[in-house]
Amino acid sequence: MARIFAKNLSDKKVMGIDGSDIGTLYNMVVDLRTGALIDLVIKPDMALDTTGFRTENDFVLVSFEAVRAVKDYIVVDVKTPAATSQGCRK
Repeated sequence: MARIFAKNLSDKKVMGIDGSDIGTLYNMVVDLRTGALIDLVIKPDMALDTTGFRTENDFVLVSFEAVRAVKDYIVVDVKTPAATSQGCRK
């Protein structure tokens, strides 16, 4: 994936590969030791059924491994096990 500045991702819409609106990027979780992106912290769309997503407070967490494209939208594959699991957390 091409390099993108984090400030360019602020408030970017997040959608599933099927075109479903997931919400708006609020923040990101980064491993301070390695610098690897771990999770996207998403403010969910009001119509989103958050069942099946990892949630924390009022936000949805999606693993960075589920990101498929970043252009006008951040496109994620929420059907992959990596999207909602905590497998990459230590």
